[in-house]
Amino acid sequence: MTRAGGIIDRMTTMRYASVALLAGIAAASIGAGLRAQSATASIVAITSPAGPGSAQPQLTVSSRGVLLSWIERTGDMATLKFAERKGDGWTPARTVASGRDWFVNWADVPSVLRLADGSIYGHWLQKSGPDTYAYDVRLARSMDDGQTWTPSFTPHNDGSKTEHGFASLFQMPGAGLGLVWLDGRAMKGGHEEHGGGEMSVRGAVYDQKGKQISEVPVDLRVCECCPTAAAVTADGPIVAYRDRSPSEIRDIYVSRLVAGKWSEPTPVHRDDWQIAACPVNGPALSASGKTVALAWFTARGDVGHTYVAFSADSGKSFGKPIQLDDASALGRVDVALRDDGSAVATWIEFAEGKAQFRMRRLTAAGERSAAVTVAGLSANRASGYPRMAQSGVELIFAWTESGTPTKVSTARVALAALTTTR
Repeated sequence: MTRAGGIIDRMTTMRYASVALLAGIAAASIGAGLRAQSATASIVAITSPAGPGSAQPQLTVSSRGVLLSWIERTGDMATLKFAERKGDGWTPARTVASGRDWFVNWADVPSVLRLADGSIYGHWLQKSGPDTYAYDVRLARSMDDGQTWTPSFTPHNDGSKTEHGFASLFQMPGAGLGLVWLDGRAMKGGHEEHGGGEMSVRGAVYDQKGKQISEVPVDLRVCECCPTAAAVTADGPIVAYRDRSPSEIRDIYVSRLVAGKWSEPTPVHRDDWQIAACPVNGPALSASGKTVALAWFTARGDVGHTYVAFSADSGKSFGKPIQLDDASALGRVDVALRDDGSAVATWIEFAEGKAQFRMRRLTAAGERSAAVTVAGLSANRASGYPRMAQSGVELIFAWTESGTPTKVSTARVALAALTTTR
């Protein structure tokens, strides 16, 4: 744990303790230059709007295209910024909020989302008390394209000085904003204390005027620090997260918002990964109509692999998992559905002492394209979560370049270049 002028940066406290594949990889890295491993899929760099000291990238998609957000740090000040894809580049960066009392963390990153009515919501984490894990999800709304923002507010109304984070924001069908987050209000003993209560997933909905109309539990016992994911199907929102059973099985579960109520959580696949520590490795979701693609990481047997499973019924059931990686993986997945029902997924591959941000196309029938390396990464947590988003005829990528200082980089690839083979 390091503290700099009130900004909290959780880089070493979350444990990958029992996963043998991670031993020694923190020192492994490769050059950060862009390179493609397929003659038909050329990765093209885009000049990033993020400045020196930037990290924690996130990508969201609206009818206007792709929006990139990130945090820039100058001394003890953290600032949430964003830009939108326009033409061959990005618009100039705009600021959502800044603070010296933020909780800044490699895996639990802020986001900025444009809704269908043109309004924009941003979220970040802010300290609520002196304890290490006392922080809130803070939201702000803009109705003028990000020029001005409302005072920040929280979606959780418990008032406890405990963990609230790993939020996923989404467009509510025909309404305003929906989101889910990890909520530690029952963990009165603190994050590191055994017997101190359970981490939960909770959800909230805001109407088109920005008024909160609900806050409800989704699952009352989940993994303490794995990112959540959310998408919207033809039948309503679906969320995914890492569950935690009484016997420490930490597989990926989903719940769907049906008639205003979250459905009973169900597993995507019975990996039966038993680990007495949080792997800090959440799932990714993408939906189009009733088709859903879900990507995740598991390390049963202490060998890390990434998978994608498809659903044709809005996430009520999922097909057989399809392995993403070719050797072994560090996880940190993302996924995007294409109009033809196939998906493109990304992950961090670990092979021959090197870590690579990779992508490939898959179909529900199990067809896979050749893997393409988007960029080389540091294998440690400083590289964070690489991101991907689809808009129009291209895929956009964002990731953190290690160094002093760090910097968010971006790139693109044409969708037409991606083919699948058995």
